[in-house]
Amino acid sequence: MLSAAFRFKGNSMSKIIAGHFALQDQVQRALDSLRSAGFAREQINSFYVNPAGQHDLYPLGGDRDKSPGAKQSDSGMVAGAASGGVLGAALGLSTVAVTGPVGPAVGALLGAHIGSLIGSLSRLKESGEEEAGNGQENMLPQRHAGMLVAVGVVAGEQEARAVAIFRECGALAIEHAFGTIENGDWVDFDPRLPPLLDPS
Repeated sequence: MLSAAFRFKGNSMSKIIAGHFALQDQVQRALDSLRSAGFAREQINSFYVNPAGQHDLYPLGGDRDKSPGAKQSDSGMVAGAASGGVLGAALGLSTVAVTGPVGPAVGALLGAHIGSLIGSLSRLKESGEEEAGNGQENMLPQRHAGMLVAVGVVAGEQEARAVAIFRECGALAIEHAFGTIENGDWVDFDPRLPPLLDPS
């Protein structure tokens, strides 16, 4: 049993140790072992993590409002619309004799629309293509789907004990994080963040 000095304070950000498990009986064993070791029930959370991209963080589903590969599409759309609009107006001007004064306006609108599509598509980044910077954005490690058992700990004795318990219970991976577990709920868990895995 852990001493009272190491009891979880709650309601504030703390170190969190989390274990990923494949089987429900492993999850139950980990939960029982954590409680037997003196971890308070309210500092422990267990839940299922969906596969990457399927966390429904937006009303229409998905994890992001825009694909990481589409960051530059807005600027491409604006540039394409401007150049397409000018070209369309010029072409429309050449049809004034047939279409009248609406020719340049229609040509500009049509050219801007087509130009914006071409411009945005031309700026899309293929998966794995390097970006400015370290070029690693599309290659960040993803958190695997499955059961996650998380416990808020005090660095030192509690942290080492939680890691040992997860290993003993057959965790597929153990990660370290900072966050807030309140009343048995990891309230600020973000499934999109790459996990910081235990090296051992």
